[in-house]
Amino acid sequence: MAAQYATRIAGTGSYLPERELTNFDLEKMVETSDDWIVERTGIRSRRMAADNQVTTDLAFNAAKNALEMANLQPRDLDGIIFATVSPDQLMPNSACILQRKLGARDIMALDISAACSGFLYALSIANDMIVAGSHKTMLVIGAEVLTRLVNFKDRDTCVLFGDAAGAVVATRAAENDTSRIYSHHLHADGTLGELFEFKMGGSAHPYSHENLDKGLHWMRMKGREIFKHAVRTMSQSCSEALEHNKMSGNDVDWVIPHQANIRIIEGVAKHFGISMSKVVLEIERMGNTSAATIPVALDRAVRDGRIQRGQNVLLTAFGAGITSGSLLMRY
Repeated sequence: MAAQYATRIAGTGSYLPERELTNFDLEKMVETSDDWIVERTGIRSRRMAADNQVTTDLAFNAAKNALEMANLQPRDLDGIIFATVSPDQLMPNSACILQRKLGARDIMALDISAACSGFLYALSIANDMIVAGSHKTMLVIGAEVLTRLVNFKDRDTCVLFGDAAGAVVATRAAENDTSRIYSHHLHADGTLGELFEFKMGGSAHPYSHENLDKGLHWMRMKGREIFKHAVRTMSQSCSEALEHNKMSGNDVDWVIPHQANIRIIEGVAKHFGISMSKVVLEIERMGNTSAATIPVALDRAVRDGRIQRGQNVLLTAFGAGITSGSLLMRY
């Protein structure tokens, strides 16, 4: 039987583009207002990639920061798992492009498409590979350039999304290391897939003038329905993580939820009985960056000292699919 190991987070990193798009900028582009956006989402601004930046450029910067914290080089990596719904191109995948940019050696390089839950899915896969013993050091990325997929005439989507990248280096924990991933719990409900869609580019809706005229190249979502399911699925996955590990909310030092909407986050905290003082919030100046939100929030909280070694951290997310999940770890 293969040896069983534990996984620790050895380094975190993030990168947000310099260009900022404020709510006041959006007031000039679509029928909305700063007060309306803040009240409903908690977002005051979001970042936009420069015209010459692509998703793997953002990921490169986040990855370098994570590797530096872990005191490792790209050649030390055994694999790259890249979560995104806004890749540079359909093929080769973004993980392979990032592998080239980093100068990593001949290793596995895989993209994951699970929308806003993508980073949790990717980290869970990396954890299982490390635990099984097949891999020792994994780079896990969540990166998006979503501002190129939103219709800036549709206020239901354009006020929400921004561009960012976050990364972690996950490594095999030493026997005496208390830092480790306890468990992960992943779910999906494909019957709710129509709530959030980006149709164009696949075999069902290939690139064509007709599909462009239909607006299938923009993200479309049903916000009210998503809100209801987001609170429910994230609350359930958090409860599942604690029950599996025989813990309660009192045992959790920090919760890092997907940063989609302040109302959703508050709804999860209330339903779950967790004080908002335990919730890592970065949404105000970042917006919803899909797969990047959790790793960016994790990195910021680690670097500013909120999250300390030995603390229990609960990650939870939901996204188009509808995908959802949680991951509980001792940082």
